[in-house]
Amino acid sequence: MASYVRQQAGSIGYVEYAYALQNKMTHTQMKNREGQFVVPNEKSFSAAAANGNWNPEAGFYEILTEEPGKASWPITGATFILMQKVQDKPESAKVALNFFDWAYKNGGKVALALDYIPMPESVVKLVEEEWKRALKDKAGKPVF
Repeated sequence: MASYVRQQAGSIGYVEYAYALQNKMTHTQMKNREGQFVVPNEKSFSAAAANGNWNPEAGFYEILTEEPGKASWPITGATFILMQKVQDKPESAKVALNFFDWAYKNGGKVALALDYIPMPESVVKLVEEEWKRALKDKAGKPVF
């Protein structure tokens, strides 16, 4: 996308924030749901994530487009992991969850250094509570 935009005078495109920053691409403000013009940055992406409707019953699936909030960037995305609710190998699931727990607690600085945004603490708390509630071994014992 970016190479085509660079080749065509006057063209526009949409690439991820990290790519735009790392390649020193020009960017612009966008008008959000609240009618505010916001710039793409840590604050506006975090606002969109914090204002999302993170529903455990829907597997936390959330398209972060046009989230409420005056500071919310209108087109934001999150990365997800998928896990079976009933684990055949609970030891392996525990290792994976321990990694993601560590990443939530320690990975924020790394994410920011790579021009990504850590999930808001309120979302992390919801996710980890759902791990405890929903992820079980075959006997029904919590994995996390």
